[in-house]
Amino acid sequence: MQDFMRHRIEMSLFYVLLALLIGPAAALAQSGSAGGSIGNDEKSLSGSRLVEPERPARRSKPEAEEPRRSSSRRGGGGGGGNFDGPWAFTSAGCSGAGTTATVISGGRFVTQFSSGAVSPNGVIHSAGAGNGLTFTATGRLVGNSGSGTFKRSDGCNGTWTGTRQ
Repeated sequence: MQDFMRHRIEMSLFYVLLALLIGPAAALAQSGSAGGSIGNDEKSLSGSRLVEPERPARRSKPEAEEPRRSSSRRGGGGGGGNFDGPWAFTSAGCSGAGTTATVISGGRFVTQFSSGAVSPNGVIHSAGAGNGLTFTATGRLVGNSGSGTFKRSDGCNGTWTGTRQ
């Protein structure tokens, strides 16, 4: 049973990492009321539109606003634009290790068991839950590959690697 749970957690971690890499999955999983759609820079990720009324006040500071908008557009609201596309992630170190495919879009990904984000410099943070276990994963993508670590709530720690497909 523990092996099954570990396998599910590892697979969830991979799905999270893959989801970070796969943006279309995030776009399908997100409803308009739960947040902005991928590619719609006018909505925040929380779905709040408080940014809209503040825009006239921010016009007095164009230097501070323009870099944020620029990076937001490149990365689709969370950075990671250079990492958008299909990726394959492989986990090791705990029972249930395996490979999972995912897509990163706009620096974000969402899977059945996890979600996460990729920063413009490639740093990945994700979290998920499944089969009674929770996990967190961190790492970094550079170019067409990446690696990192994950920690499960049962105490098992492992590693992951990713490759752009």
